[in-house]
Amino acid sequence: MTTPAGKRQELTTRVAALENALTAAGKVATADIDDTVDLYTNRLGPRLGAAMVARAWCDDDYRRALLADATGVLREEDLGDAARGNKGLPFLHLVVVENTPAVHNVVVCTLCSCYPLALLGAPPRWYKSDAYRARAVREPRAVLAEFGVRLEAGTSVRVWDSTADCRYMVLPQRPPGTEGLTVDELAALVTVDSLIGTRRRL
Repeated sequence: MTTPAGKRQELTTRVAALENALTAAGKVATADIDDTVDLYTNRLGPRLGAAMVARAWCDDDYRRALLADATGVLREEDLGDAARGNKGLPFLHLVVVENTPAVHNVVVCTLCSCYPLALLGAPPRWYKSDAYRARAVREPRAVLAEFGVRLEAGTSVRVWDSTADCRYMVLPQRPPGTEGLTVDELAALVTVDSLIGTRRRL
Protein backbone atom coordinates (compact mmCIF):
# COMPACT_ATOMS: atom_id res chain seq x y z
CA MET A 1 0.00 0.00 0.00
CA THR A 2 1.40 3.37 -1.02
CA THR A 3 1.70 5.92 1.77
CA PRO A 4 0.66 9.59 1.30
CA ALA A 5 4.34 10.53 1.29
CA GLY A 6 5.00 7.87 -1.34
CA LYS A 7 2.15 9.16 -3.51
CA ARG A 8 3.54 12.69 -3.27
CA GLN A 9 6.99 11.47 -4.29
CA GLU A 10 5.52 9.51 -7.20
CA LEU A 11 3.59 12.59 -8.37
CA THR A 12 6.70 14.77 -8.03
CA THR A 13 8.68 12.29 -10.13
CA ARG A 14 6.01 12.22 -12.83
CA VAL A 15 5.77 16.02 -12.95
CA ALA A 16 9.55 16.32 -13.25
CA ALA A 17 9.59 13.76 -16.07
CA LEU A 18 6.81 15.60 -17.92
CA GLU A 19 8.60 18.93 -17.48
CA ASN A 20 11.86 17.45 -18.81
CA ALA A 21 10.08 15.94 -21.82
CA LEU A 22 8.30 19.20 -22.68
CA THR A 23 11.42 21.34 -22.33
CA ALA A 24 13.50 18.85 -24.33
CA ALA A 25 10.89 18.95 -27.12
CA GLY A 26 10.97 22.74 -27.10
CA LYS A 27 7.30 22.99 -26.15
CA VAL A 28 7.96 25.12 -23.05
CA ALA A 29 10.91 27.00 -21.60
CA THR A 30 12.20 26.37 -18.09
CA ALA A 31 11.97 30.10 -17.38
CA ASP A 32 8.26 30.05 -18.27
CA ILE A 33 7.64 27.16 -15.89
CA ASP A 34 9.52 28.95 -13.09
CA ASP A 35 7.54 32.11 -13.77
CA THR A 36 4.22 30.24 -13.60
CA VAL A 37 5.20 28.58 -10.31
CA ASP A 38 6.19 31.97 -8.89
CA LEU A 39 2.94 33.48 -10.20
CA TYR A 40 0.74 31.09 -8.23
CA THR A 41 3.04 30.88 -5.23
CA ASN A 42 3.88 34.54 -4.65
CA ARG A 43 1.85 36.88 -6.86
CA LEU A 44 -1.61 35.37 -7.03
CA GLY A 45 -3.85 33.26 -4.86
CA PRO A 46 -5.78 34.04 -1.70
CA ARG A 47 -3.65 37.09 -0.86
CA LEU A 48 -5.13 38.90 -3.87
CA GLY A 49 -8.74 38.09 -2.98
CA ALA A 50 -8.03 38.87 0.67
CA ALA A 51 -6.57 42.27 -0.26
CA MET A 52 -9.70 43.09 -2.25
CA VAL A 53 -11.91 42.14 0.71
CA ALA A 54 -9.85 44.16 3.21
CA ARG A 55 -9.95 47.20 0.97
CA ALA A 56 -13.73 46.83 0.56
CA TRP A 57 -14.11 46.78 4.37
CA CYS A 58 -12.24 50.09 4.61
CA ASP A 59 -13.47 51.90 1.50
CA ASP A 60 -17.22 52.09 0.84
CA ASP A 61 -16.76 53.43 -2.69
CA TYR A 62 -14.51 50.48 -3.56
CA ARG A 63 -16.97 48.05 -1.93
CA ARG A 64 -19.87 49.42 -3.97
CA ALA A 65 -17.82 49.25 -7.18
CA LEU A 66 -16.76 45.67 -6.42
CA LEU A 67 -20.35 44.57 -5.82
CA ALA A 68 -21.61 46.39 -8.91
CA ASP A 69 -18.93 45.26 -11.39
CA ALA A 70 -16.06 43.19 -10.00
CA THR A 71 -14.75 42.38 -13.47
CA GLY A 72 -14.61 46.08 -14.26
CA VAL A 73 -12.67 46.75 -11.07
CA LEU A 74 -10.08 44.13 -12.04
CA ARG A 75 -9.77 45.66 -15.51
CA GLU A 76 -9.51 49.17 -14.09
CA GLU A 77 -6.77 48.15 -11.70
CA ASP A 78 -4.93 46.40 -14.53
CA LEU A 79 -4.41 43.20 -12.58
CA GLY A 80 -2.49 41.56 -15.37
CA ASP A 81 -1.33 38.63 -13.26
CA ALA A 82 -4.91 37.90 -12.23
CA ALA A 83 -5.97 37.99 -15.85
CA ARG A 84 -3.15 35.71 -16.95
CA GLY A 85 -3.74 33.36 -14.06
CA ASN A 86 -7.36 32.94 -15.03
CA LYS A 87 -6.64 32.50 -18.75
CA GLY A 88 -8.04 35.89 -19.65
CA LEU A 89 -10.04 36.95 -16.61
CA PRO A 90 -11.12 40.24 -18.26
CA PHE A 91 -13.10 38.13 -20.71
CA LEU A 92 -14.78 36.19 -17.91
CA HIS A 93 -17.39 37.53 -15.54
CA LEU A 94 -16.42 37.85 -11.86
CA VAL A 95 -19.24 38.46 -9.37
CA VAL A 96 -18.60 39.44 -5.75
CA VAL A 97 -21.49 38.71 -3.37
CA GLU A 98 -21.70 40.24 0.09
CA ASN A 99 -22.52 38.46 3.34
CA THR A 100 -24.75 40.42 5.70
CA PRO A 101 -26.56 39.55 8.94
CA ALA A 102 -29.61 38.72 6.79
CA VAL A 103 -27.92 36.85 3.91
CA HIS A 104 -25.14 34.26 3.79
CA ASN A 105 -23.61 33.34 0.43
CA VAL A 106 -21.83 30.15 -0.51
CA VAL A 107 -20.12 29.26 -3.79
CA VAL A 108 -20.06 25.91 -5.56
CA CYS A 109 -19.50 24.56 -9.05
CA THR A 110 -21.95 21.75 -9.72
CA LEU A 111 -20.55 21.00 -13.18
CA CYS A 112 -16.88 20.48 -12.31
CA SER A 113 -14.80 22.79 -10.11
CA CYS A 114 -14.81 26.23 -11.76
CA TYR A 115 -13.14 28.61 -9.37
CA PRO A 116 -11.37 32.02 -9.43
CA LEU A 117 -7.93 30.48 -9.09
CA ALA A 118 -6.08 33.76 -9.53
CA LEU A 119 -7.97 35.37 -6.63
CA LEU A 120 -8.35 32.45 -4.22
CA GLY A 121 -5.37 30.24 -4.96
CA ALA A 122 -5.65 26.48 -5.30
CA PRO A 123 -9.15 25.22 -4.43
CA PRO A 124 -9.52 23.11 -1.28
CA ARG A 125 -9.88 19.39 -2.00
CA TRP A 126 -13.43 19.32 -0.64
CA TYR A 127 -14.50 22.03 -3.14
CA LYS A 128 -13.91 19.58 -5.99
CA SER A 129 -15.59 16.62 -4.27
CA ASP A 130 -18.80 15.12 -5.64
CA ALA A 131 -20.38 15.33 -2.18
CA TYR A 132 -19.83 19.07 -1.78
CA ARG A 133 -20.87 19.87 -5.34
CA ALA A 134 -24.15 17.99 -4.96
CA ARG A 135 -25.07 18.72 -1.37
CA ALA A 136 -24.21 22.43 -1.32
CA VAL A 137 -27.15 23.03 -3.63
CA ARG A 138 -29.59 20.50 -2.14
CA GLU A 139 -28.95 21.11 1.55
CA PRO A 140 -26.72 24.17 1.99
CA ARG A 141 -27.55 24.70 5.66
CA ALA A 142 -26.56 21.15 6.53
CA VAL A 143 -23.30 21.48 4.59
CA LEU A 144 -22.51 24.82 6.21
CA ALA A 145 -23.21 23.35 9.66
CA GLU A 146 -20.60 20.66 8.95
CA PHE A 147 -18.11 23.49 8.37
CA GLY A 148 -19.15 25.02 11.70
CA VAL A 149 -21.36 27.71 10.16
CA ARG A 150 -24.66 27.71 12.04
CA LEU A 151 -27.01 30.36 10.77
CA GLU A 152 -29.90 31.98 12.58
CA ALA A 153 -33.37 30.95 11.39
CA GLY A 154 -33.92 34.38 9.85
CA THR A 155 -30.70 34.32 7.79
CA SER A 156 -31.27 33.25 4.19
CA VAL A 157 -28.72 31.25 2.23
CA ARG A 158 -27.86 31.98 -1.38
CA VAL A 159 -25.93 29.38 -3.35
CA TRP A 160 -23.98 30.62 -6.37
CA ASP A 161 -23.08 28.08 -9.05
CA SER A 162 -19.87 28.94 -10.90
CA THR A 163 -19.58 28.23 -14.61
CA ALA A 164 -16.88 28.26 -17.25
CA ASP A 165 -17.74 31.91 -17.95
CA CYS A 166 -18.63 33.22 -14.50
CA ARG A 167 -16.77 33.02 -11.19
CA TYR A 168 -17.97 34.08 -7.74
CA MET A 169 -16.19 35.37 -4.64
CA VAL A 170 -17.80 36.06 -1.27
CA LEU A 171 -17.23 39.36 0.52
CA PRO A 172 -17.44 38.17 4.16
CA GLN A 173 -18.66 40.34 7.01
CA ARG A 174 -15.96 42.38 8.69
CA PRO A 175 -15.12 40.90 12.09
CA PRO A 176 -16.13 43.04 15.07
CA GLY A 177 -13.35 44.77 16.98
CA THR A 178 -11.13 45.27 13.92
CA GLU A 179 -11.72 49.00 13.50
CA GLY A 180 -8.12 49.90 14.36
CA LEU A 181 -6.47 47.43 11.99
CA THR A 182 -4.73 48.42 8.76
CA VAL A 183 -5.76 47.04 5.38
CA ASP A 184 -2.79 44.65 5.44
CA GLU A 185 -3.69 43.44 8.93
CA LEU A 186 -7.29 42.90 7.87
CA ALA A 187 -6.22 41.00 4.76
CA ALA A 188 -4.25 38.60 6.94
CA LEU A 189 -7.52 37.60 8.65
CA VAL A 190 -9.27 36.56 5.45
CA THR A 191 -9.32 32.82 4.70
CA VAL A 192 -10.06 30.90 1.53
CA ASP A 193 -13.06 29.30 3.25
CA SER A 194 -14.50 32.74 4.00
CA LEU A 195 -14.07 33.74 0.33
CA ILE A 196 -16.05 30.65 -0.69
CA GLY A 197 -18.61 31.11 2.08
CA THR A 198 -17.96 27.99 4.15
CA ARG A 199 -16.72 30.12 7.01
CA ARG A 200 -18.65 33.01 8.49
CA ARG A 201 -16.58 34.38 11.35
CA LEU A 202 -12.93 35.02 10.54
